[in-house]
Amino acid sequence: MDIQQFYEFCLSKKGVTEHFPFDEDTLVLKVGGKMFCLTSLTEWEKGTPSLNLKCDPERAQELRAEYEAIIPGWHMSKIHWNTVAFNGDVSDKMMRELIDHSYELVFKSLTKKVQAEIQ
Repeated sequence: MDIQQFYEFCLSKKGVTEHFPFDEDTLVLKVGGKMFCLTSLTEWEKGTPSLNLKCDPERAQELRAEYEAIIPGWHMSKIHWNTVAFNGDVSDKMMRELIDHSYELVFKSLTKKVQAEIQ
C-alpha cells in the first residue's frame, strides 16, 4: 500500500477529516472530531512509513505478540494505541483491517447524535 492508497482508503470512510494539529509533518485523520489514525509524511518519503492506530486493549496485546511490525503506540497511550510499520510482516489486507478497527472503535465512542450526523 502506498501513501495514495492509504489516504484514499481512509478518506473513503464516512465523516473522515484530515488535520495537522501538531506540526506540518503529522497527518491526523479524525471521525467526529476524534483521532483514529496518525502518520508522519516524512517517514513515507523516507520509505519507512507507519501508522498509529487505536485498538481494543486486549487485541492490541495479541497483535503485538503476533507481529514484529506492531508495537505499543509511539507518543500515545500504550494501552489503546499501536504503531504499525509498513513493509514489515503486516500485509496490506491486515493493515486495512486495523485501520477499519480503529475507525470503528472511535466511531462507536461518539455520541448517538454525532453518529447519526455522520451516517
